[in-house]
Amino acid sequence: MLEADIRLHLSRLDLAADFSAGPGEVVALLGPNGVGKSTVLRALAGLLRLAGGRIELDGTVLDQPAGHVFVPPEQRAVALMYQDYLLFPHLSALENVAFGLRARGQDRRAARAAAAAELDRLGVGGVAAARPGAMSGGQQRAALARALITEPRLLLLDEPLAALDVSTKAEVRRLLRGALPGTRAAHLLVTHDLLDAVALADRMLVLEHGTIVQTGTPAEVTARPRSGYVADLTGVTLLRGTAAGPRLRVEGDAELVTTAGLTGPVLAVVPPGAVAVHRERPETAGANLWRGEIGAVDLLGDRVRVRVEGPVAVTAEVPPAAVTGLRLDDGGPLWASIDPAAITVYR
Repeated sequence: MLEADIRLHLSRLDLAADFSAGPGEVVALLGPNGVGKSTVLRALAGLLRLAGGRIELDGTVLDQPAGHVFVPPEQRAVALMYQDYLLFPHLSALENVAFGLRARGQDRRAARAAAAAELDRLGVGGVAAARPGAMSGGQQRAALARALITEPRLLLLDEPLAALDVSTKAEVRRLLRGALPGTRAAHLLVTHDLLDAVALADRMLVLEHGTIVQTGTPAEVTARPRSGYVADLTGVTLLRGTAAGPRLRVEGDAELVTTAGLTGPVLAVVPPGAVAVHRERPETAGANLWRGEIGAVDLLGDRVRVRVEGPVAVTAEVPPAAVTGLRLDDGGPLWASIDPAAITVYR
């Protein structure tokens, strides 16, 4: 079991993160650039000393400034897989994977045999003799084999899919989804890609402003975002306001009607597909109708996202044909409406 109470005070960053992870569990750490995700990994790996707090792995304290305890990186049962893999360019895939075992004193023959078995298990036994620069694919699997061969109790994955093209990313995502839960290690995955977190993680941690602002299963976090960053990741509009039964007064003093019965400060989520847009005021006006202005218009696959600025700023989703039909590229005024039942309200 990994238990981490990480407190760091650096020249450009104050960071406090308290979390745990169990054997076989995959925990994804997400957050905007520069909030300290990679700093957390470096602290866990022993590449950065804590300024306060504690890191404990399987009952052994690895770093605790108050107790003057610090276990150096090479003595930790921790493996780190970087996004650019950092395979030794002068060694073959087999020797790269065997390196960790050799560094721990295992004889060359046994280390090579174990490395060959690990490469075979991950489906890249055919690249065993190749050096990283000569591999036509397989570098990520070789890097994963090198990370797993020493049977770490904690595996740190730093954006392992970031540098891959779409098809390769899907393949490696399937590889990780199959390989990680079968190990005895706890896994911490740093990523900025929501799909990676949803596909691979049992639990998500959202790091913002130097602290963890939301945690839960991927379904829990995406269904009820608590920050604009998470809302942007999921593509929904997050509103903050005060509820009084079905009435919701949002920032800017506008009012919406919902089907919720809460009172007091709340959060509300509006899916983009629930926002209807019109160039002219519709004749049959519903409970939630207002006039706004066209903001950004972005093509996302087979749908178009339209930002409607106004008393309630929301994002709508329309088919590409609507760009021409509604003259969205021309900008200007736009009417927006939302079915009250489509608004999710929660504390």
